[in-house]
Amino acid sequence: MYRARESERERLRDEIVNLLRSYSVEAQHVGHAFAQRHDVHPTDLRALIAVMNAERRGDPLTPGRLGEEIGLSSGATTAVIDRLERSGHLRRTRESADRRVVHLRYGEPGMALAAAFFGPLGKRTDAVMAGFSDAELATVHRFLAGMSEALTAYHRDVRGSGPA
Repeated sequence: MYRARESERERLRDEIVNLLRSYSVEAQHVGHAFAQRHDVHPTDLRALIAVMNAERRGDPLTPGRLGEEIGLSSGATTAVIDRLERSGHLRRTRESADRRVVHLRYGEPGMALAAAFFGPLGKRTDAVMAGFSDAELATVHRFLAGMSEALTAYHRDVRGSGPA
């Protein structure tokens, strides 16, 4: 009986890993479709997502922190910011008493494009989540937060170690 439970757990684990992998690939495809449709380089899209996530946390990024987050040099980060600012996707703001500190914010035109493109996806994901109880969503949240933390930690490890 113990072995049967273990094999069921292994089967479920394998299915979850496969679903996470499929979700990741599909999310990348959707991101690439947005980038192609709106003439945004994939690196620029990663920068936009980082800026958006930081804003949602209430902790807007500085150019230096953006570069660290997406793994770019200072010069490459400036080029990304300049492109995104010219296209209206991003804006620089000075919100600190120290006027040298620049924060990056999502630009209104960029938000409108993202809302138009990703809005239908949001409706679909809302419909999926509506089928779960609050307790189930709390469990899913705890699981995904743990998986995200594990992935982020591993990325930090391999980013610094070079080729395997």
